[in-house]
Amino acid sequence: MSVRLKPYQVRHSTMLVGLICLTIAGVVPHTQALSEVEYKLLFPSPEHRWLAVEAHFPNLPPAPLHVRMSSASPGRYARHEFAKNLIEVTFTGSDGAPVDVERRGPAHWTVLNHGGAVRVHYRLFGDRVDGTYLAVDSTHAHMNAPATFLWADGLERRPVRVTLTRPPGVTSWNVATQLYPTREPLVFTAPNLAYFLDSPIEFSAFDLRSFTISDPRDSTYRPTFRVVVHHTSASGLVPFADAVERVVREVVAIFGEFPRFETGTYTFIADYLASASGDAMEHRNSTVLTANAGLDRPGERTQLLGAVAHEFFHAWNIERIRPLSLEPFDFTAANVSGELWLGEGITSYYGALALHRSGLATLESTLGRFANTINISTLDPGRQLRSVVEMSQMAPFTDAATAVDLTNFNNTFISYYVWGEAIGLGLDLALRDHSNNRASLDDYMRALWEQFGRHGDRAPGVVDRPYTAADAEMVLAAVAGDDTFADGFFARYIDGREVVNYEALLQLAGIVSRPAVASRATLSDDAIGRSLRIVRGTRYGSPLHEAGMDRGDVIVLLDGALVTSRADISRHLQTKRPGDQIAVSFRRGDDMHDTVMTLTADRRIDLVTLESLGRPVSPEQRAFRESWLGSKIPGPRFEF
Repeated sequence: MSVRLKPYQVRHSTMLVGLICLTIAGVVPHTQALSEVEYKLLFPSPEHRWLAVEAHFPNLPPAPLHVRMSSASPGRYARHEFAKNLIEVTFTGSDGAPVDVERRGPAHWTVLNHGGAVRVHYRLFGDRVDGTYLAVDSTHAHMNAPATFLWADGLERRPVRVTLTRPPGVTSWNVATQLYPTREPLVFTAPNLAYFLDSPIEFSAFDLRSFTISDPRDSTYRPTFRVVVHHTSASGLVPFADAVERVVREVVAIFGEFPRFETGTYTFIADYLASASGDAMEHRNSTVLTANAGLDRPGERTQLLGAVAHEFFHAWNIERIRPLSLEPFDFTAANVSGELWLGEGITSYYGALALHRSGLATLESTLGRFANTINISTLDPGRQLRSVVEMSQMAPFTDAATAVDLTNFNNTFISYYVWGEAIGLGLDLALRDHSNNRASLDDYMRALWEQFGRHGDRAPGVVDRPYTAADAEMVLAAVAGDDTFADGFFARYIDGREVVNYEALLQLAGIVSRPAVASRATLSDDAIGRSLRIVRGTRYGSPLHEAGMDRGDVIVLLDGALVTSRADISRHLQTKRPGDQIAVSFRRGDDMHDTVMTLTADRRIDLVTLESLGRPVSPEQRAFRESWLGSKIPGPRFEF
């Protein structure tokens, strides 16, 4: 075995995997297109948190082969540079012949004089259980494909074969994945690279529950749903799986049919372990769910179901109803999209809605969530700087992205998940109001599905009809039956920064918006930490910010009285009203400074029902609320 590495060279790559996937068939001979790319996974020492991979790229044209490791992953929008966890990598050509390899970048190798085939052997470290990375230990291997597999340019249309081998002495590990099964229980295939890199793998002694559901539109289509859980809980799997089934039934009722899952199966892959990070990640025919939690306690089970509902809704929205800005997905760079308010934010809204419609969340908790969503999206100062479209485009900087420098995101960024959820709530209610409750966001999502999702794709994992922002507005106009309504909503609330009149719209359902804390004066800033030190940048427009205070300052006196805790501040403000001014002395470094602070009102709201206030609810309000929040499937309300 011989490898000669040439000097490191950095070259910018603009390769888009999906674009090549669509065009490469015209230049690759038919015999090459049919030659499988093969991977073999070995776990000789899982307790040390690494695996070994043998990759084989056969039947190559004589040109150099460009081998890469992803720096981005479907469902994530920032760069994650998975090549950093490579322990070693070696290359050989046909029959083990020596090859020349040029390192073109941190995750890009060019293999020369390979003789028509390249084999790559590498070891890879992984110790993070979540939806993005790789984790290996003595209990399992939890693999996100882009974090695990090298791949090659120009071979995107080739089928892929993956063979797993159990660790020495282990007989209980099995495989859960959306990859295509074969007659061999540890061998799986994928039809192309796009599908392969969107296919996570759990390899462990997991527990499994499954159920089948007839498609509402075509009773001959009965997909199987697998609930795979790697956990240490002694109980709780059965009620959890039953609740997952309820969520599946409620979500499919929104769209009226299931997607055509390529293997006829959809898999929920859950790792609920002490070592897991809280995360969830959608894939075409599966989802990954991770949390430091268990299934033994009903309260924890309920909390986990929010991610279940959100990610399953993605089987339609983003996996198949996909914005053009994310299709094709670029595995080599950050992916920028202005439509994440729709793809992620409205999915968050439906995650909450599906839980309530399923009977898995109370009306009180659902309204509490919506109140929090409204508070954040309307009161945070970032709204004054960017629209929700521009917030969506911030994802490469915020979506689990890491950096060592401090940011000012508490002033300049509002999550497109949260703001998009608020838009989903506002658009649902506004459509119902505009149409006298004859049209809703359910109709809008079904219309997007009909036009951009349901007709199938020429290749699994590749979306043929991605939508644009103009398409999304056009479909809204058709659902509302009014171009002016759609144009106004997009102009004011999506491209613009105006706030939906939630108070008036919620009254249609007999729900009241009221101040969370009546007439209370506040500093309206959550940046004060222990010992009254300001631990992060103060919010634009807050009393602290307007008084000239910021990170690192320490509050010492209020109106000349010594304060040493937040409780002291609360007691001092009990007699104050919004608009009152107080004298503040604070320490900055070794110096004392004096300023005057003008208190403001706490502008947060709560949402409560009219009946909870002892007020009557009209039949029209009850009907509106039931149409909005009521279950869409027949049968008794689910008890969890």
